[in-house]
Amino acid sequence: MIFTKPRPTPKLIYGVGLVLLGIISIISGQYLGFMFMAISLYFLKRDGIEFNLDKNTYREITSLFGLTIGQWQDFPEIEYISVFKTDQTSRVWVSTASTNVTSTIVKVNLFYNTNRKIEAFVTEDTQKAFDVAKEIATVLNVDVLDATERESKWL
Repeated sequence: MIFTKPRPTPKLIYGVGLVLLGIISIISGQYLGFMFMAISLYFLKRDGIEFNLDKNTYREITSLFGLTIGQWQDFPEIEYISVFKTDQTSRVWVSTASTNVTSTIVKVNLFYNTNRKIEAFVTEDTQKAFDVAKEIATVLNVDVLDATERESKWL
């Protein structure tokens, strides 16, 4: 299973814009275009996590144009899986002005050693988060904590 964090739309637009600017600069003979292309990689990369539940391993990944890299690690002794809502704030710059854009997201975390966690999945769809949590919980044989409401409950 591979889960990548959602890329904010402004970040995608900046990345594509820098690629286009880089291509135009390179075609016109300006070496500055290579710098634009290199910077665009930051905006176009995606971070996430990959699970190999058959081998009981995971890795935090960075993905760019379908190429995925990351170091495999053994699962620690997972105690439970938590599903909860939180706010995510992104700063958006346009010309000389900036603003903060806040959205509600749902996270799935795997907890071990009492308070250590592995962030497994991030989405805006609550049902999808629970589906992923239940799938992982079934394989790892652990409980799921629903912390999306004021009153937390075990599923």
